Amino acid sequence: MTPEEIKKYFEAFPPPQRVDWKPWAKITDSQAFLKSCYSTIRNFNGPLERCPAWWHLKDFYLLVKKNGQAKSDDLQTQEHAVTPEP
Repeated sequence: MTPEEIKKYFEAFPPPQRVDWKPWAKITDSQAFLKSCYSTIRNFNGPLERCPAWWHLKDFYLLVKKNGQAKSDDLQTQEHAVTPEP
């Protein structure tokens, strides 16, 4: 996965504006967060794997993708759930 691939993913599937990422990290504007990560990665002078913005971008991507999958699974479960007749 590269920063460009993650950027394309978020362009196709924008994350929610507010994301409770970690107990100590609440993102209130995900687009501003992403813009900051992309800018910092672009201007980082060193190996990508040592860039803290790259670590944050990857973690955020994994969280949003996992939560999106969980929501999708919940919707599919609800759609296929059989309700007993009274």
